[in-house]
Amino acid sequence: MNNKIKNIEELSKILEEEKAKGKKIIHCHGVFDLLHIGHIRYFKQAKQMGDILIVTITADEFVDKGPHRPAFTETLRLEAVASLSDIDYVAVNPWPTAENTLKLLKPDVYVKGSEFKNTDSDMTGKIQKEEKIVSDIGSKIAFTEDIVFSSTNLINKYISSLSDELNDYLNIFRKRYSLDDIFNLIEKIASLKVLVIGDTIIDEYQYGETIGKSSKDPTLALKYESRDIFAGGILAIANHVANFVNTVKLVTIIGDKNSYSQFIDEQLNPKIDPYFIIKKDSPTTLKKRFIDYYAFTKLLEVYIMDDSYLSENEDIKLCNWLKQEIKKYDLVITADFGHGAISDKVVKLLCENSKFFALNTQANAGNRGFHTVSRYPSADFICIAEHEMRLELRDTKSDLKKLLQKIHKNIKFDKMVVTSGKKGCIVYHKDKEYIQVPSFAQNVIDRVGAGDAFFSIASLMAAIGENNEFIGFIGNVVGALAVEVLGNKKPIDKLSVKKYIMSLMK
Repeated sequence: MNNKIKNIEELSKILEEEKAKGKKIIHCHGVFDLLHIGHIRYFKQAKQMGDILIVTITADEFVDKGPHRPAFTETLRLEAVASLSDIDYVAVNPWPTAENTLKLLKPDVYVKGSEFKNTDSDMTGKIQKEEKIVSDIGSKIAFTEDIVFSSTNLINKYISSLSDELNDYLNIFRKRYSLDDIFNLIEKIASLKVLVIGDTIIDEYQYGETIGKSSKDPTLALKYESRDIFAGGILAIANHVANFVNTVKLVTIIGDKNSYSQFIDEQLNPKIDPYFIIKKDSPTTLKKRFIDYYAFTKLLEVYIMDDSYLSENEDIKLCNWLKQEIKKYDLVITADFGHGAISDKVVKLLCENSKFFALNTQANAGNRGFHTVSRYPSADFICIAEHEMRLELRDTKSDLKKLLQKIHKNIKFDKMVVTSGKKGCIVYHKDKEYIQVPSFAQNVIDRVGAGDAFFSIASLMAAIGENNEFIGFIGNVVGALAVEVLGNKKPIDKLSVKKYIMSLMK
């Protein structure tokens, strides 16, 4: 069996020799996570189309089937596939898709299952790209005809690693809503015209190896390894939103010293139309985090910022611009990090003039205790973390539902989401309707930016008038994807959300 397992270069040489002997090469490709009878019949039919059947499997790092996937490592999946008598050779595909593999191996026939016949249903677009490569290399594509099973469905049903609470919730959710219901909503938000306004933050991660205590002072010493820089704050929110809607206007402040303007231009989605206000004699807000490289433990944060408000003239200029432009947008998303981007005059204008106003205020080391959501008298949709709501009400003990009713007496809003990390979220409607959605996060790498991602897409759902459960469900999906990403390294995209939802709904 081990003689069947090759690397991709070895397989390429073997196939050249087999072709020279006049052998017809058949190629199958996939994840094959949890090998089942559908796979076995698929391979058997494929083998009947030629002489040599090769199978390439998707590497673990490129499997995008949702949480806890693959269920079996590439080593185990290789061994399982190689154990089948119909298969001659098997290899791990070293690329995210099969395109380069097809170019290298040049099979005579590339075989897909019957579920891939309708290329219109392929939301990834991979099948169309593979068909083009097959045509370019002079091969042909064929489809098997047999029973179809879903590995995702079988894994969810029989060997799910999700908690009992989450499985119980998903079983109820699947009975109420279909995959099409959710996908239709995700497509519906694309037409929204969105204005995002708030603080620009540049996130810098400095990685080092902890080497001990300084000999002269009680100071932790790190040996520098590398660094990353990410577009955070309102920039990250604008990028998340731009992956779901067609029109995004960004309004934010950057400094004239260490502005990072070129970096920001490079990081913003091309669909975003930015309006930058330059703050004189100020840096663009930069947050440096010093991190132990091995354990990924954050050791220290340093804020480089001028958190004063704009000058009176600049603030008036911004207010005048908003008065003229704000009505052009279906949704205004405000992320107020308390670093000076939004004055009291701007607060009043946003609350009174937005068609639909979505609000998030954040408590952080630079403003904690001085910056809470009650700065805003009203909003259509509010999304804050539990600790931020408790800070607002100076209450660390009471039940969240009681606190939501209490905060509604102080701030006018239609809907509010309170996120509680691993406990999920509660969505509250002004008519005292509560929906609790458990967290979907399984692989937490970094929590920085996860709340912003949740808020971004939940705001879009709220703006089209969707029910509380959809807001919480899709928000938690986005949050789960965000915690798997280092900082704001990449924005959440529509395809990843759809794939994650599909994995939960099967």
